[in-house]
Amino acid sequence: MDKREAKFAEIVQACIDDKDFKTEAIPEYHTLIRVLSGEMKIVSAEESYTFGPGEILLVPRNQLCMVIKRPKDDIPYKSIAIAFKTERLKAYYSKVDLKTSLIPIKKILSYPPHALLESYFASLEPYFELKSQLPEEITKLKIKEGIGILRSIYPGIDGLLADFSEPGKVDLKDYMEKNYMFNMPLDKFSYLTGRSLATFNRDFRKAFQTPPQRWLIQKRLQLAYHLLKENNKKPIEVYIESGFENLSHFSYLFKKTFGHSPSQLI
Repeated sequence: MDKREAKFAEIVQACIDDKDFKTEAIPEYHTLIRVLSGEMKIVSAEESYTFGPGEILLVPRNQLCMVIKRPKDDIPYKSIAIAFKTERLKAYYSKVDLKTSLIPIKKILSYPPHALLESYFASLEPYFELKSQLPEEITKLKIKEGIGILRSIYPGIDGLLADFSEPGKVDLKDYMEKNYMFNMPLDKFSYLTGRSLATFNRDFRKAFQTPPQRWLIQKRLQLAYHLLKENNKKPIEVYIESGFENLSHFSYLFKKTFGHSPSQLI
Protein backbone atom coordinates (compact mmCIF):
# COMPACT_ATOMS: atom_id res chain seq x y z
CA MET A 1 0.00 0.00 0.00
CA ASP A 2 1.79 3.13 -1.22
CA LYS A 3 -1.04 5.58 -0.81
CA ARG A 4 -4.51 5.24 0.63
CA GLU A 5 -7.40 7.49 1.34
CA ALA A 6 -10.62 6.19 2.88
CA LYS A 7 -13.22 8.84 2.12
CA PHE A 8 -16.44 8.96 4.08
CA ALA A 9 -18.14 12.18 3.07
CA GLU A 10 -16.09 14.94 4.73
CA ILE A 11 -14.07 12.63 6.96
CA VAL A 12 -10.82 11.37 5.39
CA GLN A 13 -8.01 9.05 6.42
CA ALA A 14 -4.73 9.25 4.49
CA CYS A 15 -1.85 6.76 4.58
CA ILE A 16 1.44 6.97 2.67
CA ASP A 17 3.94 4.14 3.03
CA ASP A 18 7.28 4.50 1.36
CA LYS A 19 7.85 7.89 -0.29
CA ASP A 20 7.04 11.57 -0.06
CA PHE A 21 3.71 12.76 -1.42
CA LYS A 22 3.70 16.37 -2.53
CA THR A 23 0.85 18.49 -3.78
CA GLU A 24 -0.04 22.13 -4.15
CA ALA A 25 -3.44 22.86 -2.76
CA ILE A 26 -6.10 25.47 -2.17
CA PRO A 27 -8.45 23.83 0.33
CA GLU A 28 -12.04 24.56 -0.62
CA TYR A 29 -13.10 24.07 3.00
CA HIS A 30 -11.61 24.69 6.44
CA THR A 31 -9.89 21.41 7.31
CA LEU A 32 -9.06 20.06 10.76
CA ILE A 33 -6.19 17.52 10.67
CA ARG A 34 -4.56 15.24 13.21
CA VAL A 35 -1.26 13.63 12.22
CA LEU A 36 -1.16 10.08 13.58
CA SER A 37 2.30 9.08 12.32
CA GLY A 38 4.95 10.28 9.89
CA GLU A 39 5.36 13.97 9.09
CA MET A 40 3.45 16.70 7.30
CA LYS A 41 5.13 19.85 6.02
CA ILE A 42 3.07 22.80 4.82
CA VAL A 43 4.72 25.69 2.98
CA SER A 44 2.80 28.93 2.49
CA ALA A 45 4.01 32.24 1.13
CA GLU A 46 4.59 33.60 4.64
CA GLU A 47 5.76 30.59 6.63
CA SER A 48 6.65 26.88 6.70
CA TYR A 49 5.17 24.46 9.23
CA THR A 50 6.14 20.90 10.19
CA PHE A 51 3.73 18.65 12.07
CA GLY A 52 4.46 15.27 13.65
CA PRO A 53 2.50 12.50 15.42
CA GLY A 54 -0.24 13.74 17.72
CA GLU A 55 -0.21 17.31 16.42
CA ILE A 56 -3.47 18.96 15.37
CA LEU A 57 -3.87 21.79 12.87
CA LEU A 58 -6.61 23.73 11.13
CA VAL A 59 -6.01 24.85 7.55
CA PRO A 60 -8.26 27.77 6.50
CA ARG A 61 -10.09 27.53 3.19
CA ASN A 62 -8.50 29.26 0.19
CA GLN A 63 -5.06 29.03 1.84
CA LEU A 64 -2.60 28.57 -1.02
CA CYS A 65 0.10 26.17 0.14
CA MET A 66 2.39 23.28 -0.72
CA VAL A 67 1.76 20.10 1.27
CA ILE A 68 4.37 17.37 1.69
CA LYS A 69 3.42 14.17 3.51
CA ARG A 70 6.17 11.67 4.26
CA PRO A 71 6.86 8.51 6.29
CA LYS A 72 9.37 8.86 9.12
CA ASP A 73 11.53 6.34 10.98
CA ASP A 74 10.13 3.55 8.77
CA ILE A 75 6.60 4.36 9.92
CA PRO A 76 4.01 5.33 7.27
CA TYR A 77 2.45 8.77 7.18
CA LYS A 78 -1.08 8.60 8.51
CA SER A 79 -3.62 11.28 9.35
CA ILE A 80 -7.30 12.00 9.79
CA ALA A 81 -8.86 15.11 8.28
CA ILE A 82 -12.30 16.64 8.71
CA ALA A 83 -13.51 19.14 6.13
CA PHE A 84 -16.00 21.71 7.37
CA LYS A 85 -18.09 22.38 4.28
CA THR A 86 -19.47 25.89 3.94
CA GLU A 87 -23.09 24.74 3.75
CA ARG A 88 -22.73 22.82 7.03
CA LEU A 89 -21.13 25.80 8.74
CA LYS A 90 -23.88 28.13 7.53
CA ALA A 91 -26.52 25.74 8.87
CA TYR A 92 -24.70 25.49 12.21
CA TYR A 93 -24.19 29.23 12.68
CA SER A 94 -27.78 30.03 11.72
CA LYS A 95 -28.77 28.50 15.08
CA VAL A 96 -26.08 29.86 17.43
CA ASP A 97 -24.76 33.21 18.60
CA LEU A 98 -21.24 34.24 17.61
CA LYS A 99 -18.72 34.24 20.44
CA THR A 100 -16.43 36.76 18.77
CA SER A 101 -16.42 39.40 16.05
CA LEU A 102 -15.66 38.25 12.53
CA ILE A 103 -11.94 38.96 12.23
CA PRO A 104 -10.64 36.93 9.26
CA ILE A 105 -7.93 34.40 10.12
CA LYS A 106 -5.58 33.68 7.21
CA LYS A 107 -2.83 31.60 8.77
CA ILE A 108 -2.65 27.90 9.60
CA LEU A 109 -3.58 27.25 13.23
CA SER A 110 -1.86 24.68 15.48
CA TYR A 111 -3.53 23.32 18.61
CA PRO A 112 -1.92 21.81 21.73
CA PRO A 113 -3.21 18.46 23.03
CA HIS A 114 -6.64 18.58 24.62
CA ALA A 115 -8.80 15.75 26.00
CA LEU A 116 -11.82 16.75 23.92
CA LEU A 117 -9.85 16.76 20.66
CA GLU A 118 -8.07 13.52 21.55
CA SER A 119 -11.33 11.70 22.23
CA TYR A 120 -12.93 13.20 19.11
CA PHE A 121 -10.27 11.88 16.75
CA ALA A 122 -10.18 8.53 18.57
CA SER A 123 -13.92 8.17 17.97
CA LEU A 124 -13.40 8.60 14.21
CA GLU A 125 -10.81 5.87 13.68
CA PRO A 126 -13.20 2.86 13.79
CA TYR A 127 -15.23 4.34 10.92
CA PHE A 128 -12.40 3.60 8.50
CA GLU A 129 -12.91 -0.12 9.01
CA LEU A 130 -16.38 0.10 7.49
CA LYS A 131 -16.94 -1.43 4.06
CA SER A 132 -19.62 1.09 3.16
CA GLN A 133 -19.94 4.84 3.30
CA LEU A 134 -20.60 6.43 6.66
CA PRO A 135 -24.32 7.27 6.97
CA GLU A 136 -25.15 10.91 6.37
CA GLU A 137 -26.75 11.39 9.79
CA ILE A 138 -23.61 10.18 11.57
CA THR A 139 -21.39 12.35 9.37
CA LYS A 140 -23.57 15.34 10.19
CA LEU A 141 -23.35 14.63 13.94
CA LYS A 142 -19.54 14.18 13.89
CA ILE A 143 -19.01 17.39 11.91
CA LYS A 144 -21.26 19.27 14.35
CA GLU A 145 -19.38 17.73 17.27
CA GLY A 146 -16.04 18.86 15.82
CA ILE A 147 -17.28 22.44 15.40
CA GLY A 148 -18.66 22.44 18.94
CA ILE A 149 -15.39 21.18 20.41
CA LEU A 150 -13.34 23.84 18.63
CA ARG A 151 -15.73 26.56 19.80
CA SER A 152 -15.67 25.35 23.40
CA ILE A 153 -11.86 25.25 23.55
CA TYR A 154 -11.02 28.23 21.32
CA PRO A 155 -13.81 30.88 21.42
CA GLY A 156 -12.06 33.02 18.79
CA ILE A 157 -12.52 30.30 16.16
CA ASP A 158 -15.85 31.87 15.11
CA GLY A 159 -13.77 34.55 13.39
CA LEU A 160 -12.69 31.86 10.94
CA LEU A 161 -15.52 29.32 10.77
CA ALA A 162 -18.33 31.88 10.47
CA ASP A 163 -16.60 33.96 7.80
CA PHE A 164 -18.31 33.05 4.53
CA SER A 165 -16.90 35.85 2.39
CA GLU A 166 -15.13 35.14 -0.89
CA PRO A 167 -11.58 36.40 -1.57
CA GLY A 168 -11.59 40.16 -2.00
CA LYS A 169 -9.59 42.09 -4.56
CA VAL A 170 -5.98 42.29 -3.39
CA ASP A 171 -2.82 43.97 -4.63
CA LEU A 172 -2.00 41.77 -7.63
CA LYS A 173 1.68 42.61 -7.86
CA ASP A 174 2.34 41.95 -4.18
CA TYR A 175 0.35 38.71 -4.21
CA MET A 176 2.08 37.27 -7.27
CA GLU A 177 5.56 38.21 -6.03
CA LYS A 178 4.83 36.15 -2.89
CA ASN A 179 3.10 33.18 -4.54
CA TYR A 180 4.60 32.67 -8.00
CA MET A 181 6.31 29.41 -6.99
CA PHE A 182 2.97 27.65 -6.48
CA ASN A 183 2.07 25.70 -9.60
CA MET A 184 -1.54 26.86 -9.88
CA PRO A 185 -3.57 27.47 -13.05
CA LEU A 186 -4.32 31.11 -13.84
CA ASP A 187 -8.00 30.77 -13.02
CA LYS A 188 -7.03 29.84 -9.43
CA PHE A 189 -4.71 32.83 -9.16
CA SER A 190 -7.47 35.06 -10.51
CA TYR A 191 -9.97 33.72 -7.96
CA LEU A 192 -7.58 34.16 -5.02
CA THR A 193 -6.84 37.75 -6.03
CA GLY A 194 -10.56 38.56 -6.29
CA ARG A 195 -10.76 38.86 -10.07
CA SER A 196 -12.30 37.25 -13.11
CA LEU A 197 -9.77 35.57 -15.39
CA ALA A 198 -10.12 38.34 -17.98
CA THR A 199 -9.57 41.06 -15.36
CA PHE A 200 -6.65 39.14 -13.89
CA ASN A 201 -4.91 38.97 -17.29
CA ARG A 202 -5.55 42.66 -17.93
CA ASP A 203 -4.34 43.76 -14.49
CA PHE A 204 -1.33 41.46 -14.68
CA ARG A 205 -0.13 42.89 -17.99
CA LYS A 206 -0.60 46.37 -16.59
CA ALA A 207 1.43 45.56 -13.46
CA PHE A 208 4.26 43.53 -15.06
CA GLN A 209 4.22 44.56 -18.75
CA THR A 210 4.29 40.88 -19.80
CA PRO A 211 1.85 37.95 -20.05
CA PRO A 212 1.33 35.94 -16.83
CA GLN A 213 2.69 32.60 -18.09
CA ARG A 214 5.91 34.14 -19.41
CA TRP A 215 6.47 36.02 -16.14
CA LEU A 216 5.77 32.94 -14.02
CA ILE A 217 8.26 30.81 -15.95
CA GLN A 218 10.99 33.44 -15.67
CA LYS A 219 10.43 33.97 -11.93
CA ARG A 220 10.48 30.22 -11.29
CA LEU A 221 13.66 29.78 -13.32
CA GLN A 222 15.35 32.59 -11.37
CA LEU A 223 14.33 30.93 -8.12
CA ALA A 224 15.63 27.57 -9.34
CA TYR A 225 18.96 29.14 -10.33
CA HIS A 226 19.29 30.65 -6.86
CA LEU A 227 18.44 27.37 -5.11
CA LEU A 228 20.97 25.45 -7.21
CA LYS A 229 23.81 27.95 -6.96
CA GLU A 230 23.41 29.38 -3.47
CA ASN A 231 21.73 26.52 -1.57
CA ASN A 232 23.54 23.62 -3.29
CA LYS A 233 20.28 21.77 -3.88
CA LYS A 234 19.82 19.01 -6.44
CA PRO A 235 17.74 19.52 -9.62
CA ILE A 236 15.22 16.90 -8.46
CA GLU A 237 14.57 19.02 -5.33
CA VAL A 238 14.66 22.36 -7.07
CA TYR A 239 12.12 21.74 -9.83
CA ILE A 240 9.42 20.99 -7.24
CA GLU A 241 10.24 23.91 -4.96
CA SER A 242 10.28 26.37 -7.85
CA GLY A 243 6.89 25.35 -9.24
CA PHE A 244 7.58 23.12 -12.27
CA GLU A 245 5.48 20.05 -13.04
CA ASN A 246 8.25 17.66 -14.06
CA LEU A 247 12.04 17.44 -14.13
CA SER A 248 12.46 17.05 -17.90
CA HIS A 249 10.44 20.18 -18.73
CA PHE A 250 12.28 22.13 -16.06
CA SER A 251 15.69 21.00 -17.39
CA TYR A 252 14.72 21.93 -20.95
CA LEU A 253 13.61 25.45 -19.99
CA PHE A 254 16.60 25.94 -17.69
CA LYS A 255 19.11 25.05 -20.42
CA LYS A 256 17.25 27.17 -22.98
CA THR A 257 17.40 30.18 -20.64
CA PHE A 258 20.85 29.85 -19.03
CA GLY A 259 22.77 27.92 -21.68
CA HIS A 260 23.52 24.84 -19.57
CA SER A 261 21.65 22.14 -17.71
CA PRO A 262 20.74 22.43 -14.00
CA SER A 263 23.20 19.66 -13.10
CA GLN A 264 26.10 21.63 -14.66
CA LEU A 265 25.50 24.43 -12.18
CA ILE A 266 26.08 22.27 -9.10
